Amino acid sequence: MQPSPNPRLEYLNAVRAFALLLGILFHASLSFSPVYFGWAVMDISTSPLINHFMLVSHSFRMELFFLIAGFFSHMSFRKKGYKPFLLSRIVRIGIPLIIGWFVLRPLIVSGWVMGGESLQGDVDIFSGLVAGFSSLSTLPSGFLTGTHLWFLYYLLLFTVSFLLMQKLLSLHLPTYRLLNVYIDKAMEYLCKTSLGFSVLVCTTVGSLWFMSHWGVDTPDKSLIPNTPVTILYGSFFLVGWLLQKNRSFIDAFTELAWEKIFSCIVGFIVCIQLGSYQSDITHAFYPWLKLSFLLGYASMMWGLVMLTMGLFKKLCNTPNAIIRYVADASYWLYLIHLPIVVWLQIAFAEIPLHWSAKWVTVFALTIFISLVLYEGFVRSTRLGKILNGRKQERLSLQKSCRPPLAHNS
Repeated sequence: MQPSPNPRLEYLNAVRAFALLLGILFHASLSFSPVYFGWAVMDISTSPLINHFMLVSHSFRMELFFLIAGFFSHMSFRKKGYKPFLLSRIVRIGIPLIIGWFVLRPLIVSGWVMGGESLQGDVDIFSGLVAGFSSLSTLPSGFLTGTHLWFLYYLLLFTVSFLLMQKLLSLHLPTYRLLNVYIDKAMEYLCKTSLGFSVLVCTTVGSLWFMSHWGVDTPDKSLIPNTPVTILYGSFFLVGWLLQKNRSFIDAFTELAWEKIFSCIVGFIVCIQLGSYQSDITHAFYPWLKLSFLLGYASMMWGLVMLTMGLFKKLCNTPNAIIRYVADASYWLYLIHLPIVVWLQIAFAEIPLHWSAKWVTVFALTIFISLVLYEGFVRSTRLGKILNGRKQERLSLQKSCRPPLAHNS
């Protein structure tokens, strides 16, 4: 396998960093929703604006994650080949998944325990930690439950599945070459024609229809893959994988167009107007209301993914040391942020401050604590080599001003 002839697309570092930061901001917002939906804690200061933010951010942030993961995975695969690439994925995804279960899940569970105590006006940190680490005794039951580690699990599933399909198809070269011709034509149609966007939206509605609610399910209940979620996120991983084949594909995919902006705005309005009907299953037009909502949701999903990539392509397509640093730290930030967010939300839950001030504070402190831990215990250690594929020197003011060396993710 020869490396891709495409030059490194610097803006994708910014997209990766943005998707990570948006995920942290999303989780930091959950305690400020005026509707209790089972999150660890509910703050004394809430706002309906949080629900609008949650609707928009949750509609595309994980899809963007999987698309970027597919793109970088294909880039790495074309450079390394089958065996080295598979080994690197097992190390970089499998090891953090296993270790994360033993370290992060107990901390997250302890947050839920303390959050429940907080709602009753009394928090015992020690008993929360004991309860959290006692949850390890349930292995393997509840392996993914209540954590964000499902992302790594599904990413590993997609990676192995794509490699197996690629290997099987390549056993008969004439069929493999013919299939690649049709795939390239399909990608050209989806990325470069006016109807391509509609095709993506309609196919996405098919998987959304079978979710347990009007939106995207969180597949953290079982190690058995959730079929609708697998199809949805697998589709975005596949699109990212195929976008890496041809520079013209991603250029067209990320083109900023008024049609995409219009689709996002209309989709958001439709979702806001129809979202309240989700629980009214006896409504005479319930199936049509659901279909209309999902069409708006899918339009917002694909539109925001494309526009986000296009915006960062326009603004951030030159090397930037800060963006590169956050992008390199993004994997660690994703792993560590959730227990920090939950614990901070519990600490701020009863403080009489405006929800917006507490939301920003929880978000900022989470980033600060996570980066301090990254710089002190991850970046230049073996753990950093596992997460980033290499060790890095500790940050210094002089070196931080130099442009970083390009590398494949």
